Amino acid sequence: MTDLSPTIELAQALIRRPSLTPDDQGCQALLGERLGQTGFQCESLRFGPVDNLWARRGTASPLLMFAGHTDVVPTGPLHRWEHPPFDARVHDGVLHGRGAADMKGSLAAFMTACERFVSQHPNHKGSIAWLITSDEEGPAREGTLKVVEALQARGEQIDWCIVGEPSSTRTVGDVIKNGRRGSLGGVLTVHGIQGHVAYPHLADNPIHRVAPALAELAATTWDEGNDFFPATSFQISNIQGGTGAANVIPGELEVVFNFRFSTEVTAETLQQRTEALLKRHHLQYELEWTLNGRPFLTAEGPLVEAAQKAIQRVRGFKSQLSTSGGTSDGRFIAPTGAQVVELGPCNATIHRVNEQVLVHELDQLSAIYEDILVDLLT
Repeated sequence: MTDLSPTIELAQALIRRPSLTPDDQGCQALLGERLGQTGFQCESLRFGPVDNLWARRGTASPLLMFAGHTDVVPTGPLHRWEHPPFDARVHDGVLHGRGAADMKGSLAAFMTACERFVSQHPNHKGSIAWLITSDEEGPAREGTLKVVEALQARGEQIDWCIVGEPSSTRTVGDVIKNGRRGSLGGVLTVHGIQGHVAYPHLADNPIHRVAPALAELAATTWDEGNDFFPATSFQISNIQGGTGAANVIPGELEVVFNFRFSTEVTAETLQQRTEALLKRHHLQYELEWTLNGRPFLTAEGPLVEAAQKAIQRVRGFKSQLSTSGGTSDGRFIAPTGAQVVELGPCNATIHRVNEQVLVHELDQLSAIYEDILVDLLT
């Protein structure tokens, strides 16, 4: 395909760098060079094995930040790809490759939107910033989280943040994620006494002990949700116990579970209610909690309004606000007080073999980002 737009050409250049998390493979250097030419002051912030890029144009407020990641997930079986995952091939109006939708296409759209906007409005009000990490698809402990902490320590306040995660469902712009549920994980270890199945009175089966408690946890109504969030859910993802022998009562059982929770409840409340329930069942247990992210919501305000207006102007329809899906790095940015939305390509093929995105939709996404810049910073 000839005559590709600058957005698609940059997306291809990024996809051709196999930046499997957390190896950035020079993607941030490429972005930083382009941003520097557009008047951004770029700063590399490395924590452990993770590369992070902080770039800012201007010193005044308000600050509109674009947030994203250069790392991608593994390809899976190469023989199942229609086109090699790092060739970034365009065929029949479709850009193929790992990261095309999640989220190198968004990064390219960020860039061309900023370049056009600065060219037309070199003296725009406020500031524009980029926060890019190579740790979003990994543990997410030394990327956006660490950069936000560093920014707060030096007093940089983010007013508005657009995260380029693939938020769209059927066509670009049909869905804006204006919040996300919280994620609270638990690893429950229940202790019993190992023994022979023929002599249960000499043993204490932790599977039998915990089963009623798990049933009660699964049946509990934690909240009713609200206008923006569904009710909090509890799901068991793994149960492991036993020696593998059919005639041995296990002495220990491990249960891995997760809460996806709304703003109607706190992580602390979920922990307290869970442990109270376990104690009522007289279990001998240990419980390790991991808070992956608290829920956040940008219900209304200038950013949501600007995004909706931009989609209406560029795409000709009204977008839907949603808080569905998993977590994103927005969970680290929203607690600073910033308004946060996720707005990006369609998510139908993310993390799958044959990840792809429509070429014209990336160009439309770039136009949407530019329109938001015009709305908020002119």
